[in-house]
Amino acid sequence: MERTLENELSVGVAELDIASNVNIGASDSNENDTEDFLSVVVPRGRMAAKLAAAAPYNFFLTTITNSEPTHTDPLSVTFQELLDPSLGELECSLQISFLVDMGWLLKHYSLAGYENVPLFVLHGDETPELQKKPNVTALKVEIKTPFGVHHTKMGLYGYRDGSMRVVISTANLYEKDWHNRTQGLWISPRLPAVPEGSDTTYGESRTEFRASLLNYLDAYKLHQLQPWMERIRKTDFSDVKVFLVASVPCGEHYIPMGPFWGYPRLGHLLSQHATPIDESFPLIAQSSAIGCFGRSPKSWIQREILNNFGKDRAYRNIRLLPGFRFIFPTYAYVCNSHDGLEGGSCLPYTQEVHDKQKWLKNYLYQWLSQARHRNKAIPHIKTYCRWSPEGLQWFLLTSANFSKSAWGTDRYDGCLRINNYEAGVLFLPKILLNEDFLPLDSNGKHPQFPLPYDVPIVPYAPRDTPFFIDYLLNDTESG
Repeated sequence: MERTLENELSVGVAELDIASNVNIGASDSNENDTEDFLSVVVPRGRMAAKLAAAAPYNFFLTTITNSEPTHTDPLSVTFQELLDPSLGELECSLQISFLVDMGWLLKHYSLAGYENVPLFVLHGDETPELQKKPNVTALKVEIKTPFGVHHTKMGLYGYRDGSMRVVISTANLYEKDWHNRTQGLWISPRLPAVPEGSDTTYGESRTEFRASLLNYLDAYKLHQLQPWMERIRKTDFSDVKVFLVASVPCGEHYIPMGPFWGYPRLGHLLSQHATPIDESFPLIAQSSAIGCFGRSPKSWIQREILNNFGKDRAYRNIRLLPGFRFIFPTYAYVCNSHDGLEGGSCLPYTQEVHDKQKWLKNYLYQWLSQARHRNKAIPHIKTYCRWSPEGLQWFLLTSANFSKSAWGTDRYDGCLRINNYEAGVLFLPKILLNEDFLPLDSNGKHPQFPLPYDVPIVPYAPRDTPFFIDYLLNDTESG
């Protein structure tokens, strides 16, 4: 795969399967052998019931091939289940991703009976031309900003009765991301069409999700998206109870003009809706790549991120900023994962970058997920949250790694620079439950929020080291 790896890995924004040479051309799967193609086969017709049982959070993890308990876990899903007939009869769909294996994707559509249904794919990485299929359009999103990546993972599903559904994910559209990696998905309820003649404001959610989604799609400036935007305008989003938190590339987002993208967007929402908690409770960040932060935590994490990710109230004194903890797999964890050392191919953090920010070791915590049966499934999921003894103050599932390219940086002039397209959903207890906190245990009144990792989180041991992509590159070169 020809790319400028050094630059992309150094900013921690790429997701490259360096060792595995992912085939993004046609699939070699036998058209008639479903079980050989699907890593996990689940009964058809049950996804709608599974989704209803997952309310109010609608937060799922991907099924892990080598972890059998996840095959029947009610909060685990396969990609094929997103096309399940119980969710609706598909009329058209839009898939937005970074990496796409078109053969793998089209095989899933074919198995679901949607081989000829219109499909529009927006992708970030190079994809070879398809054999001409009149129902499929694939378009590469061009990024003008340096080191930018089209990193969003989102699916829009339109049904024949006029309704639609939105899926926000961390998984790319190819086999390895749905195999033995821990990924997260938020799946919306079925969103009906608004009645004919309704006011244009009818059907907006309390979180203004519809307007946020339209703003995000409009940022592409693609005429091919206009039919989808028109459909969204005519859809009732009132059952959506999460906020869309997105980033789009731009050299100059002037922050005081409006917190629309990146970390100012999250900070604005937290200042409006999060219950204040003591500053001693830290931000817990977790992602599959790590950016270049600077010579100390003050350079970006404290000055910009903690000033916003902890923004239930505006902080004026750095001594009052919340703490910070970062969950990232250790080298030993990756070696013992389902896919061994090769499993680390989706963790593009280099030793060169780490050597410039060795202070980060003091903030590193292990990825452990025994309770969710994913203790050997490499986390490609990205999450951010704060919790207190009462529960979660907020939780964010997103495509955005912990990097300046994903979240933005203010270079002391009030203008936010963002390189990437990203999308995530913010869970806030006041909106979801009319409570101050999301419960971290079953309290009888509301279901436990399904964290993807074990708590309490465990710090690195003195001899632990984060996994560096260098281990895999060196192993490949020597082998």
